[in-house]
Amino acid sequence: MKMASSSYSNPPCAACKFLRRKCLPDCVFAPYFPPEEPQKFANVHKIFGASNVSKLLNEVHPNQREDAVNSLAYEAEARMKDPVYGCVGAISVLQRQVIRLQKELDATNADLMRHACNEMANNSTLPGANPGHNYSGSPRGSSRFNENNPGFYYPSNYNPWSGGPSGDHDQGGGSSV
Repeated sequence: MKMASSSYSNPPCAACKFLRRKCLPDCVFAPYFPPEEPQKFANVHKIFGASNVSKLLNEVHPNQREDAVNSLAYEAEARMKDPVYGCVGAISVLQRQVIRLQKELDATNADLMRHACNEMANNSTLPGANPGHNYSGSPRGSSRFNENNPGFYYPSNYNPWSGGPSGDHDQGGGSSV
């Protein structure tokens, strides 16, 4: 018995296999829908249609086709999960998550600042500490250098809790240099 020889030895791409047609060497789908990813084309076909995808790929510059197919595949998968909103729904969820996390980060930073201010207040009342100076436990403790933010310098008698120099609770913001 004689076996029939095949004129094309490569397996058809996922698109041609799905569409049950012969995959020609110049198939526009072949580079982007490999045979081992049949679901990728099935989703794209269901959402956009093979004819529309073929037209789009033929109109797009060849070096942009892969990005176009990846975008179509991503949107098709998103539409399969959320038929109404697709990618927009996913983006909206992520934006809400970013806003929530930003608020959480702001609250955590505020807590850290309160904690740091409380620590500085507690350290300035240590026995033996100079009451007119903030004590940070470092050689720079009585200087005008702010270790937490090296770009800012404060007077050595600056009290951040009163808004002015130490012991000057009735006046706000003033500093004596």
